[in-house]
Amino acid sequence: MDNEARGIVAYDGEAGPVQTYLARPSAEEPRPAVIVIHEIVGLTEHIKRVADRFAEKGYVAFAPNLFSRPGLAEVLTPSNVGAVMQFTSTLGWARMSDPAAVQQAMSQLPQERRETLQRVLPVLFGGIPKESLTQDLVKAVDYLNAQDFVQSGKIVSVGFCFGGGMSINLACHAKLAASAIFYGENPHPIELVKYLSCPVLGNYGAEDLRINAHLDELVKAMVTYKKDFEMRIYPNAGHAFFNETFPMYNEAAAKDAWGSVLRFYTRALAA
Repeated sequence: MDNEARGIVAYDGEAGPVQTYLARPSAEEPRPAVIVIHEIVGLTEHIKRVADRFAEKGYVAFAPNLFSRPGLAEVLTPSNVGAVMQFTSTLGWARMSDPAAVQQAMSQLPQERRETLQRVLPVLFGGIPKESLTQDLVKAVDYLNAQDFVQSGKIVSVGFCFGGGMSINLACHAKLAASAIFYGENPHPIELVKYLSCPVLGNYGAEDLRINAHLDELVKAMVTYKKDFEMRIYPNAGHAFFNETFPMYNEAAAKDAWGSVLRFYTRALAA
């Protein structure tokens, strides 16, 4: 792929321009597009590499930085989110719901890191405007459908972690050809599933107990509303098993899931 086909562009979101990594294949004719939705750590080099991989397979890859809007860009930087993830990993997810335990653990930290956590934690846990960010993604679909290098109506999505939940949320609010989830949260409320108009593929790690605790609700909703839904649970894989920069990376599961997503898109786009 030509290096000139990769770079940062911006489109109009609900609260202002959304900075986005665009990777286009070398083919001159219009191609299907995939919206690649980042993890809670934001638009990282890893997500850009995922976009590049899709472009190499012939897709227009579009990876919005949902945290580039005013109010989030200053707080949810990769370094700030990384500090919170390290803190929660050390403390443990179970104890994160105990304010006294959180405050006690934070009191042991250096002042600068403590101030960072005090600024970022409230945003990261309950302060992310997911409904508004979903509308940013809806506008991304509109933007792509209007581009002459994209096959109109042939837009799919994929998301990881935070982005996995946003991927299926997008599919509940916009017309997509397909939606793939990597260990993302269910739509909220779960009844939004009835608005799905495309097939959905879910990839989960068997050891990801927090996300998996609510998968039965997703399956029930898919059955209730008669939706096209595939699900794969990978043994010995945890949360974020697809991200090679994380310690939870599982090469075998990641390789299999990548092939499953490509086959899933081929089927959906042929319909």
